[in-house]
Amino acid sequence: MNESSLKKHLSKFELGGLRWFDSIGSTNDEALAWAAKGAKDFSLVVADEQTQGRGRLSRKWHTPMGSAIAMSLILRPDASMRPHLSRTVGLAALSLSDACLALGLSPAIKWPNDILLDGKKVAGILVETVWSGEEADSLVIGMGINVNRESVPPADSLQFPATSLEDHLAVMPKREEVISLVLDPMIRWRKKIETGEIITAWEDRLAFRGEAVQIHSGNEEIVPGILEGLESDGSLRLRDEHDKIVSIRFGDVSLRPSA
Repeated sequence: MNESSLKKHLSKFELGGLRWFDSIGSTNDEALAWAAKGAKDFSLVVADEQTQGRGRLSRKWHTPMGSAIAMSLILRPDASMRPHLSRTVGLAALSLSDACLALGLSPAIKWPNDILLDGKKVAGILVETVWSGEEADSLVIGMGINVNRESVPPADSLQFPATSLEDHLAVMPKREEVISLVLDPMIRWRKKIETGEIITAWEDRLAFRGEAVQIHSGNEEIVPGILEGLESDGSLRLRDEHDKIVSIRFGDVSLRPSA
């Protein structure tokens, strides 16, 4: 993948702008700075290599040169989107999983921000916001996808098993083709962000739904329960050990299947 090939594959989209880097620290950092300086809606940052990529909870995201996708999309929310900003991670998760479906794969969404293939992480999402006072001026959706096998970090460095598209495909698409497969559904789902359809689709693709899971919070609290589904804002609905429904909000939490 190079800038010329990327522009060719994405020419059908009305991008607000496109920035390509052979190597960068973090595509999200670049996109946040660009958004703060007035980047247009649906502007995209893509890098062949990312040296300081990050995921949620300050975790590192491994993006070696020539083997993965590191990209960040800038959205400027309109009046219909503003009341539903908490659904943005679902918007990204559905777009990534739709791309996997288009490749003939069977993805699942590990709430709130990971895409799984056969129970292993193939893609991750990091949504960050540029604020103007108390209003969200723009959203930056960072997406990392393990494409080739060499993009998968060593197992002993992972908190959750990982995989790549190459591990599941007989014929490999170009990385720019995969990016196109993500952007197509992003446009479609964004138009539905205020409807219940996006929550229903997100819920239908949830990994571990109906299974025993554990929610780990930043204060080291562990909440066990059965994963029931999602609330209307995208929060997780859990039935705890006392048979009560508990809503797990976004934040410093992670989900694990129970052993």
